[in-house]
Order: sequence, then C-alpha cells, then structure tokens
Amino acid sequence: MPKTIDEMKSSQSLINPDDLKLKPIERAETIPSIWYTHPEFLKIEMDAVFKKNWQLACHQSQIPEPGDSICRTVAGNPVIIVRDQSGEIRAFYNVCRHRGGPLAVKSGTTTVLQCKYHGWTYLMDGSLRGVPQFDRVELFDKKDFGLKPIRVEMWQGLVFIILDDDTVSAEKILKDIPEQIDPIRLDEMHYHTTTVDLIDCNWKVYVDNYLEGYHIPIVHPELAGLLDYRNYITEISEYYSLQYSPFSNSSADNPYNAEDGQAFYYFIYPNIMMNILPGRLQTNIIEPVGHDKCRVIFDFFYTDPKKAANMGTIKSDLDYSAKIQQEDIEICEAVQAGLRSDIYDKGRFSVKRELGVWHFQTLLKKNLLDFQS
Repeated sequence: MPKTIDEMKSSQSLINPDDLKLKPIERAETIPSIWYTHPEFLKIEMDAVFKKNWQLACHQSQIPEPGDSICRTVAGNPVIIVRDQSGEIRAFYNVCRHRGGPLAVKSGTTTVLQCKYHGWTYLMDGSLRGVPQFDRVELFDKKDFGLKPIRVEMWQGLVFIILDDDTVSAEKILKDIPEQIDPIRLDEMHYHTTTVDLIDCNWKVYVDNYLEGYHIPIVHPELAGLLDYRNYITEISEYYSLQYSPFSNSSADNPYNAEDGQAFYYFIYPNIMMNILPGRLQTNIIEPVGHDKCRVIFDFFYTDPKKAANMGTIKSDLDYSAKIQQEDIEICEAVQAGLRSDIYDKGRFSVKRELGVWHFQTLLKKNLLDFQS
C-alpha cells in the first residue's frame, strides 16, 4: 500500500537547506508554509526554539506572598513558579518524581507542594518531604527524588525561566530596554487581570502579525486613525525588536490616555510581547497548543491600579484590547487557512514595513541551524 505524503516526510525533510539561508531583507523570502502547517515541525521547534530561549513566566506581583505559585507550559513541559518562605522565586518542573503527577493544576497559595495524584509532598526548595505508605520500599532515599529545578532570572520585576543552562542571561539580552523606556519602571507595576484566547493558527502566524504595522490600515482602521502611521518605526536588537509610533490625536482623544503620547511595543524572541505605556504594562505570552493552534495569555499591570480603575483607564484598556485582539484573531485564522492552501509557499518582505517579521524569522532560522549542527 503506498505511503501517504506525511509518512514519506521525515522531520529532517521538512527543512530544505535553501530555506535556512540568511539573506538581507531586500532579498529574503518569508519562511515556507510547511513550517506553519506540518504537525512534525512544531516538534522540531520545541527542541530548537522553546527549550533554548527565555520564556516569560510572570511578574513578581502575580506571586507576591510566600507560597504563591503560578503554572506555565514550556516546550510541552508543565512548570510551576513559586515564591518560597524567604521571598525567593523558584521554578520547577510541575512533575512529581513518583509517577509524573502534577503538583498544581492551577495557580494558588500553599505551604508545601503536594502531588495531586498520590500526595507526595515537597518543600518550597524542591526537596521531597512526605512519602505516604512507602515504609516497605527498599533502597529508597528521599534526597534522590527532589523536584527538578529550572533556571530563573528576575529582570525589571518580570520572572523569566529557561530549560537550557547555557543560554546567555536574560539581563544581557534585555539590558538596553530600561534606558529606552525611562522613566517607566516595570518593577513598579502591579498585576490586575488576565485574559486568555485560544486561536486557530500556528504560533508564528500570531507573532508575524504582531511584528508589523503594515496591516494596521486594513485590519485596524480605528487604530490607524490614532497612530501617526508615517512615523511608525521598527528597530531591531540582537534578540528583540521594538515598534513605536506617536499618537496622531491628543492624549485625551485616544483610548490609551498615554500621558506623553508614546507607546512602546517590544517583542522578545521567540514568543514574548510587552506593550509599555506610562503607568501600565501589558504582556502577551504565546504558547503553541498544536501546529495550528496557539494560546495567547494577556496580562495587564498598572503602577496604581486603584487610580487607573477610578479614571476608567483599566476598562478602556480591556475594552480596546479585546476589540483589537478580535480583529487580529480573525485575520490570523484566515492567514492560517491561506498557508494551508495548494498555491501558497513563500512570499517577500516589505523593506519599509516588515523589518520585525524578517528579524523574527531570521532568528528562527538561526535556531534551526544551531539545532542541526
């Protein structure tokens, strides 16, 4: 019986060496459609991209007290981030060393981490404390069954985690941002709320869309009227890019009420977005759920949440964010359908408007090249 096309394609055959060539934006093609549509390609990305790069776990204000925890997924691995009794923030695989049960299934507060399957308990430093009904087990030492820790770094009040021990520090990657956004300080922000969207598109479709203002006049006509589109600028650094634009209207007329008419939109490779305005921070974490589905976790922070609520800023932010997000969801899901079509493979970049997309796809190619070497 003849093999199907998918059966004939190995993981390696999904990557044509020609598609990994690094070219200047003026001559570069976009990455091939199969990188967005083939289930096996996401498996490659988990190892080559998500295990090798920093992931945003949370803001310190989301786990303010000892025992507070938050759950994330990194490269398919369940992760728990906790604040211990001394105030230190730690991260572990959210996996009991007994038979793989979860220590937590949702964020919360506790004094110990207890497996939700058989009740093994761990202290906040990851050491195994309680092992119910194990008294007759031979050659068993609790010191050999502690939780597996994960590398953690704090930066501007944000908690970053990574599964790889050799990657350059998050501080080094992000070192220029504090000066760019001064006098805004992200460690002065306080958590307010989270929204989550499950979108029927590959995670890279959503990232590509975020990284350019090219689509704004067509997809977001209301936003286009607020921004000074002629002065919409994209700047690239080694591991992140920045988009910013002054508002065309006065601060009183725009939904962001930005005090100085300036907003900063950062993308940190591979899947972190930070929208920074005076008095507030909005972060997006893009989690792949499948090759054609992603989860967007949108967190809202304010320097003074009570004042922002009284002024109507929070309601305005949430309402406007939901409107823009819905417009983006509709176009991203339509793009995913187009990428699956018989006639599309690769496109070209607008040198003026798609520098951020080219930069992201170049970093992706570099990760794949490193993975193959």
